[in-house]
Amino acid sequence: MSRKLSPEEYEKTLSFRLRQWLDGTKDPYLGNLEMKPQKEHVVSKKEREEREERKKQSIMHVYELSENKELKLVKKLYGVFCVCFCVLLVAMLLLAVSYLPTYGEEHNPVNNEVSRRYIENGLQETGAVNIVTGMILDYRAFDTLGESHVLFIATCTVLILLGHKKTKTSEPTEDEMDRIYEPKNDTILQFAAKVLVPPIVIFGIYVILCGHLGPGGGFSGGAIIGAGLILYLNAFGFKKTERFFTEKTYKIMSVSALGCYCLAKSYSFYTGANHIESVIPLGTPGAILSSGLILLLNICVGVVVAGTMYTFYVMFRKGGY
Repeated sequence: MSRKLSPEEYEKTLSFRLRQWLDGTKDPYLGNLEMKPQKEHVVSKKEREEREERKKQSIMHVYELSENKELKLVKKLYGVFCVCFCVLLVAMLLLAVSYLPTYGEEHNPVNNEVSRRYIENGLQETGAVNIVTGMILDYRAFDTLGESHVLFIATCTVLILLGHKKTKTSEPTEDEMDRIYEPKNDTILQFAAKVLVPPIVIFGIYVILCGHLGPGGGFSGGAIIGAGLILYLNAFGFKKTERFFTEKTYKIMSVSALGCYCLAKSYSFYTGANHIESVIPLGTPGAILSSGLILLLNICVGVVVAGTMYTFYVMFRKGGY
């Protein structure tokens, strides 16, 4: 029968040391190896200059055309490829031009049945008094959806490339203080902004909502609202503007608008492709609530354009919201 060991005796056994090692409570190398503090390696000025010289010589050896035959060959092939590409492109363009019809003929593509369909049946099929809006947001709505996505992707690219890294320190740096609190209380500009920004934003909303009734629409109205936001930013600075428009606000607006656009037009594409009567009425031509889904699509496009314009300006000016 084995004898029970005391705690002092158990601490001297191999099983106790093995358990310590498995639990990580004791470093097996602690106290068993000779440890010396490392000295910082200081590079002398002469050694640094020698390294730079060797690096310069290596670069010159690699990129020197007189010695590097492979690089010389690649450069020649690159020049030949550029010339061949330009010649081929010019030939393709000239060939395409040669097939164009004679200017002024009656049966030219300009006068074909597509444009005639837009003009003659546009009001009846889309409900939009503005033929251009009916064409963009009904007949060619899929193309407009791609344009809106291009704006969103371009903004995401600018956010990635020009994003300003925010410091985690409690007190902002001098550069960040200048970015946040610009401008320095320009009284004339602020008074002009107080007078002009509300009418600009209201006019932009009017252009968006009446785009199916007359000149205007989501692109032009969104650009007007974006200009109003930029004016407000220049007058009152980022600190006040970010109370109601931040990076999160832009993301929510853009994703919601693009998602709503996709769902609305997916419904139209499905019903149209399957020759199913749409339950959404076109309304009375000339009324604000008419033209089916065009009013909703104009609002979605206007939201994306306004946010994109403002975001581009903010990113190029300070690198972030």
